[in-house]
Amino acid sequence: MPPADLAARFDLATPAGRRRAQSDLIWGDHGFLRAAFSNFHWIEPGVMARANQPSPQALARYAAQGFKTILNLRGISPTGYYALERDACERHGLALVDFRMFSREPPEREAVHAAKALFATIQYPALMHCKSGADRAGVMAVLYKHFKMGAPIGEAVEQLELKYLHVKQGKTGVIDYFFRRYLEETRENGKRFLDWVDEDYDKEKVRAAFKASWWGNVLVEGVLRRE
Repeated sequence: MPPADLAARFDLATPAGRRRAQSDLIWGDHGFLRAAFSNFHWIEPGVMARANQPSPQALARYAAQGFKTILNLRGISPTGYYALERDACERHGLALVDFRMFSREPPEREAVHAAKALFATIQYPALMHCKSGADRAGVMAVLYKHFKMGAPIGEAVEQLELKYLHVKQGKTGVIDYFFRRYLEETRENGKRFLDWVDEDYDKEKVRAAFKASWWGNVLVEGVLRRE
């Protein structure tokens, strides 16, 4: 369930609460920048797609296109955009699954396992999203291609490319570095990804070893203002 103050501030049953929620989506969450651009891409055509934060109107379109599940990688949030997303999913018969990921941290071991289990249980067709559809959607898309489609990690990392608006050179590049460490450390022994995660992966060492470029940080943090 959403936090208690979500209902208090963004009560969609009242005109004032709905206006505040819409204002939060459009201005607070930069929804005006997404009005004509969804960053929509199929990961597995007809089965799993990725995109940026959907508006209520976009969710109506996704439902009309036959999507069954919306995978929200931003997690539950006491915000207007989340209240509107939850409401729109309920109205259009979409299952909303909240699964929080992070764009500037290597994934937790438990999150990798949870993602694998999630892909095996949700209804399809499904669409995953974060705010921009670039970073958190990117790491989950890599995991989806590996766990659900059987693609090697070296092939699946194409989901972390500039065409999806992902920037490797900023702090968000720690996601790329996580997968690169796996590929480098298992080049000789060919250890399976999940075995490496369970037996060798050290999140703190990966985070400490990653270095972002100054201009990448300026682009991601200052210009793009990624979440």
